[in-house]
Amino acid sequence: MSKKTDYSAVKQKLKEFLADFQVLDDQGRKEFRYASQITNIAHREQESITINLDDVAEYDQELAEEIRGNTRRYVMLMQEAIDELIPNYKERDSIPKDALDIYIKHSQMITQTVRGEEPDLTRASNNRIPAQLTRRYDVLFNCQSSEKAIAIRDIKAEYVGKLINMKGIVTRTNEVKPMMQVATYTCDQCGVETYQIVGGTSFMPQQQCNGEDCRNNRSGGKLTLITRGSKFTKFQEVKIQEHTDSVPTGGIPRTVSVYCLGDLTRQCSPGDHVSVNGIYLPMKKEGYMAMMSGLVSDTYIDAHKITKLNKTENDAALDEEELSEEEIRALTEDDFYNKLANSIAPEIYGHEDVKKALLLLLVGGVDRNPSGMKIRGNINVLLMGDPGVAKSQLLGFIDRLAPRSQYTTGRGSSGVGLTAAVTRDPLTGETALEGGALVLADQGVCCIDEFDKMDEGDRTAIHEVMEQQTISIAKAGILTTLNARTSILAAANPAYGRYNMKRSINDNINLPAALLSRFDLIWLIADKSDRMNDLRLAKHIAYVHQNSTTPVTETNPLDMKTMRRYIAQCKKKVPIIPKELTDFITENYVLLREESRSARKAGQGLFTSARTLLAILRLATALARLRLVDVVEKDDIKEAMRLMEISKSSMKDDDTGRVVQRVVDRIYEDIRKLRVEGQKSMKVSDIKEKCTSKGHNPTDIDECLEAYEELDIWQLNQAKTKLTFIS
Repeated sequence: MSKKTDYSAVKQKLKEFLADFQVLDDQGRKEFRYASQITNIAHREQESITINLDDVAEYDQELAEEIRGNTRRYVMLMQEAIDELIPNYKERDSIPKDALDIYIKHSQMITQTVRGEEPDLTRASNNRIPAQLTRRYDVLFNCQSSEKAIAIRDIKAEYVGKLINMKGIVTRTNEVKPMMQVATYTCDQCGVETYQIVGGTSFMPQQQCNGEDCRNNRSGGKLTLITRGSKFTKFQEVKIQEHTDSVPTGGIPRTVSVYCLGDLTRQCSPGDHVSVNGIYLPMKKEGYMAMMSGLVSDTYIDAHKITKLNKTENDAALDEEELSEEEIRALTEDDFYNKLANSIAPEIYGHEDVKKALLLLLVGGVDRNPSGMKIRGNINVLLMGDPGVAKSQLLGFIDRLAPRSQYTTGRGSSGVGLTAAVTRDPLTGETALEGGALVLADQGVCCIDEFDKMDEGDRTAIHEVMEQQTISIAKAGILTTLNARTSILAAANPAYGRYNMKRSINDNINLPAALLSRFDLIWLIADKSDRMNDLRLAKHIAYVHQNSTTPVTETNPLDMKTMRRYIAQCKKKVPIIPKELTDFITENYVLLREESRSARKAGQGLFTSARTLLAILRLATALARLRLVDVVEKDDIKEAMRLMEISKSSMKDDDTGRVVQRVVDRIYEDIRKLRVEGQKSMKVSDIKEKCTSKGHNPTDIDECLEAYEELDIWQLNQAKTKLTFIS
């Protein structure tokens, strides 16, 4: 037989704990932690009190276990205990009053006038003013620090009613709306007020008056809801999804609803990684909703504490914590630019300049708003390269390092999945927008792998995001613009699987010019054969595979936590470009345009536009931010130009420094131009005649036909009179 709990004794113990619990402050003086908070509540200076179960366990371990196992009951007991303590802690009577206070005072005055000087205590219980109406604070419990987080899919029936700790990523937050906690009605005949305490998200309004006169009269009065006499609190529903690494093989991520009340609303936004302390409860439904749901019951978590987390660690997000001057000096004493760049994915060998570009992408430039027009500061980078050069690994590391980021692939994403989808909110029935990957990565990084495999229609959804930093939606009567202030890091393979140095850049990169111009840096990571480099790479990979750690280098790579804190410090700087550097920048840009013009005439190089100039300015301001200074220097411009030049030279042949087209490739281009759209085959005699008229040698034409037949571009019949294209 289970032991019966004496709740009056428990309430007395709670009162003693609140009044007597002491901690030492920074100066070593004793401080009454909860008594001071009750004083603030008594004076309406605080709207919630958080009880830490570590403190309760220090006071009484058994009491802490009871609170954890039956939290909802102990919230009510704690509220009753605080209600009894408040009169002892009220130091002044001049407390600001609102409309509800005036209504309650007025109701009490009328009751005393009608009933006599002393209020009648024999009134029906629902006609007495409930404590929930006069109470102006919430009691919240915080789990013990030793308690481990429970995976969302492991939250089962055994945890109902208990205080639990869980982690996940926020996928949707509803609008904050007023939620009724106490409904006050007045009778249109006898004028008696009736109070109804609302426990869930829905309730059945009372219709009949319970006043003495109306009970004696069969045609009792009708109740009318009084809004100014009812109590409302802020309410927000948050959807939290479990982390991808905790999803079993073949499963899909589970989600859970979290109800936030009062001060806990607006604590997180979609895309945040959070830790939630709360009570796991079944959802109570009444009336028509209960009939519709049948025997199935939904569950939710009544939130008591929400903490933002870093992506890969258990510590809280370091939004406020700054690096000290000593730590900054230690970081920047030697070649910290290379040190920070080499700390990005240290397990991956080489790619020093690519890592510098990714470091600048994390820091970002500065947004400018001249005359209302927005010029973005986020840097976009495209990594183009052969298979097996660790493009996806670099993307994965940036996804883990950035405080806010989303990782997706080209084939696994639709246009709606990237931007926003129109959904119907099950709680309110309203049409709402649910943000996609780009919205969830707002003020962060969106990593898109297999960028070249995306459908053309889905890829156009990114155009507006990459330049305007917004997503315009016109769906189902919703006309709005969502913020998507994100940097895009994309990885793609060349058109023919491997990058062909003998072909033009436009042939290798199978992406439209409108999209390419929006990338600040387009980097080719080629898999070039070099004996010494291959030997060093093989030794590096073997060492990492055997020891599961990076080889010892001259500089030790920084850990993720330090890098996050330093990058967060860099983002607070807003460097400006001085006037004396203007001529230097413009002269270099004009030279870039001239080089681009001559390269494009020869069928080489990418188009250089005004966006290229803005890209140089963004990279330069990011470099100034990295040094924690307020003014861009000439060296920053030179380094930005160097990165731009190296990214372009990565697409050129090493021997000549430019893209060389062989005669065979030029003949292929001419044959491709001769082909009519949709044409399956051509006569070899017609091809030779047209190509010879353009000045090509017949021997070179035969060589071209054989070379591209080996590449499976086309096929020749046995007599070599007919050429058939392979789609």
